[in-house]
Amino acid sequence: MLEILFLGTGASIPSRDRAMPSVAVRRGTDIVLFDCGEGTQRQMMISPFSFMKVKGIFITHMHGDHFLGLPGLLQTMGLSGRKDKLMVCGPEGLSAGLEAIFSVCEGRIDYELEVTELSHGAEMVFDGFTVSAFRTDHSVPSLGYKISEKDHRGKFDKKKAAALGLSPGPDFSKLQNGESVGEVTPDMVMGPPRPGCSLVYSGDTVPCGELSEAAAGADALIHESTYSGKESDLASEHKHSTAVQAAETAKRCGCGALFLIHTSNRYDNKTLIEEEAKAVFANSILPSDMDMYKVSKDGYKKV
Repeated sequence: MLEILFLGTGASIPSRDRAMPSVAVRRGTDIVLFDCGEGTQRQMMISPFSFMKVKGIFITHMHGDHFLGLPGLLQTMGLSGRKDKLMVCGPEGLSAGLEAIFSVCEGRIDYELEVTELSHGAEMVFDGFTVSAFRTDHSVPSLGYKISEKDHRGKFDKKKAAALGLSPGPDFSKLQNGESVGEVTPDMVMGPPRPGCSLVYSGDTVPCGELSEAAAGADALIHESTYSGKESDLASEHKHSTAVQAAETAKRCGCGALFLIHTSNRYDNKTLIEEEAKAVFANSILPSDMDMYKVSKDGYKKV
């Protein structure tokens, strides 16, 4: 199961009710951030997630609304006593951008900071899940990301174990941990592995093959929806997607749910974005800042 916290769902500039793009995903006690727009650290401070539990930050591209919250968050982590290593990943230009900002800013970062520029197909491994990068099509070098849980072990058949002469207790635990007990091996009492959950984050992009490939069968797709479907020409000109295009991708790829973010402030009534998407793909949601959802193979629900 993955928990998604929408820290910021706006686009380009903040509004009264929407902060800059940033989405936190928690698996167990570990958190990864996708994008880190201005004000992300403050959003985390008022959320149920702790920025001290963040293990990795993944920037999609170097436009300010997706990146400018990162230096402040990194320094605040240091001032708050962080000791754990932090992985920061992004496209070409990430390292130079951080170096330029920190060259004119005072403040030390005493924890280990690993900055990595990723390319299409790169994969970063965490405890129980991976984050892989894929190329997207925007006006600057850009990436999208897919988080994939490792497969879960199969269900333990207590009745079958008992029929083989075993009793509840240490023997059951050993078998569930992959150890044999006498002549009884785990495959005799364990069901097949259960696939883990998957989530795709598009970043800013026009529809493209790499995104569709990553999103195929995903349990949830977080997709930018900067424009209404009525302004597809404008979306194409600025290398963004419409809500309709996002919904078409979710439907074509067989996604479990579509979450729409990065909606332009030109739309005072943003429900029209959700309505356009729902007309194409029923499980379309336009979350507000600080909304939280749980996503699993069984579906999704708002917390």
